[in-house]
Amino acid sequence: MWAFLVAASPALAQGRDPILIPEISQHEVVVRQGFTGANLLLYGAVLQPDGSRARGDTPYDIVVVLKGPTEAINLREKRRIWGMWINADSAQFRSAPSYYAVASSRPLPEIVDTRTAAIYELGLDSLQLSPIGAIRPDEVSRFVAGLVAKRVANGLYVQAEGAVTISEGVLYQARIPLPSSVLTGEYTAETFAIANGRVIASATSEVTVTKRGFERAVEIWSRDYSTIYGLMAVALSVFMGWAAGRLFALG
Repeated sequence: MWAFLVAASPALAQGRDPILIPEISQHEVVVRQGFTGANLLLYGAVLQPDGSRARGDTPYDIVVVLKGPTEAINLREKRRIWGMWINADSAQFRSAPSYYAVASSRPLPEIVDTRTAAIYELGLDSLQLSPIGAIRPDEVSRFVAGLVAKRVANGLYVQAEGAVTISEGVLYQARIPLPSSVLTGEYTAETFAIANGRVIASATSEVTVTKRGFERAVEIWSRDYSTIYGLMAVALSVFMGWAAGRLFALG
């Protein structure tokens, strides 16, 4: 009987869902003066539960999502009234990701339905931003669309369909850009293996974006000693203005 179980175990493993082994080219991105951004390589392998290679004919897709720290945000809509642009409607959101990028092996509508995409936040149309207060669904959609469009233009939101490559049904990789304007903090990279519209495996990795040296000191002072930092900034501006005036006067 034991011999039968041992002989049958590979077959049982083949019938189970695969597992993901993810990795990232950089687990820490250091922001220094002159930082122009970074390109992260997210890669890994899809294996059988017993650690063997996944079958090459397994029909699955890979979707990778990289999210930055969430932040509360207040959006205001400007309208042109009597020739002037003034603030009109506004909306507040509790948890908008400061950075969001999704890369997939195929177009997302071909991989998952709208319900699954909403559950796992797969795609810019599926972001859950948690509005604060009473606001109509149509207004939520309008403000979310405006926020997404603005952050896409700034390179902070990215949707790259077809950017994930899968080799021999085992290895996958995708490159995701980080612009120079990203916030510091903890970033989460989630990888999903999807077959027949169902998430069959998922894995999470972490990336830290941090500042060091003088830039780190400035960040700490501006956050923890905001009053002193503000006074020093004003004093420095006044001094630079006075010094520039003296130089021009001497010239």
